[in-house]
Amino acid sequence: MSNIEFANPEYLWFLTVLIPMIAWYVWRRKKSVASMNVSSLEAFSGKRPPWRYILRHVLFAVRLACVALIIVVIARPQSTDSWEEQKTEGIDIAIALDISGSMLAEDFRPNRIEAAKNIGMEFVSSRPDDNIGLVVFAGESYTQCPLTIDHAVLLNLFGSIKSGLIDDGTAIGLGLATAVNRLRDSKAVSKVIILLTDGENNMGNISPTTAAEFAKEYGIRVYTIGIGKNGKAPYPFKTAFGTTVYQDIDVKIDEESLTQIAEMTDGKYFRATDNESLRNIYAEIDKMEKTQLDVKSFSKPREEYMPILVWAFILLLIEQILGLTVLKNTF
Repeated sequence: MSNIEFANPEYLWFLTVLIPMIAWYVWRRKKSVASMNVSSLEAFSGKRPPWRYILRHVLFAVRLACVALIIVVIARPQSTDSWEEQKTEGIDIAIALDISGSMLAEDFRPNRIEAAKNIGMEFVSSRPDDNIGLVVFAGESYTQCPLTIDHAVLLNLFGSIKSGLIDDGTAIGLGLATAVNRLRDSKAVSKVIILLTDGENNMGNISPTTAAEFAKEYGIRVYTIGIGKNGKAPYPFKTAFGTTVYQDIDVKIDEESLTQIAEMTDGKYFRATDNESLRNIYAEIDKMEKTQLDVKSFSKPREEYMPILVWAFILLLIEQILGLTVLKNTF
């Protein structure tokens, strides 16, 4: 038993009832004792009072103890472990993921979009203390999941992403602006956007640099990731007969804009050329983004009234037995 606290400490005030009980006992004893005038006490010298006289107050003392224990039981004593200072790490993160048609290229296993989803979900699972949200973009942009600590919901929505959900294109600026909008009212010490794309900004009415200005204004750091191997990548095309053929297409990533976005917001630009390099990038971001928060934890309170109740019952039983036997008529 580490620390004792009371669930209903106000009931301990009932212990003051012991004071009038004692006063009543003293008053009653004085009123019930007869007096007699004698000329001398010499005849009683050397005489010891009988043991029943010596123990005449035991029953009352036992009753007082029984009442006190019952009051303590009503106050519900509980034990808890000592408060323990712990450190946990937590920040607010928005992942902005490109789901344009080019993300179906298969220079990643099984393709870019599935690799980005799977490795992104691993990152989410590795940070249980963070509020994380998800934004997707192609020709347009929308929030797939707002900031949440309920990562089970987030992972479910993450897994449901697929190319073709919205009009095709690559609106990097619009995707970044949507992510900024998710984080702008955040009270977190650190706010981060991880933006993944495999192309160049060709859609939307917000330029990447304008969106980066917004992020900078709200104190949001942006890590940009260009996803795609160097040179050409195999891309699947559907034929008129429903079959799939592959054609190598040029990998065109606007690394200049992505680098500029990162530099403007005190972030960093990365280039992922395969699954393993993308996983390493997430691991590096995970190491860089650590914000320690002090928290306190304690175990669930345990009720401790039962031993006290048992002792109260034992004392009540002792009082009854003594009052009906050896100390009968002494109270």
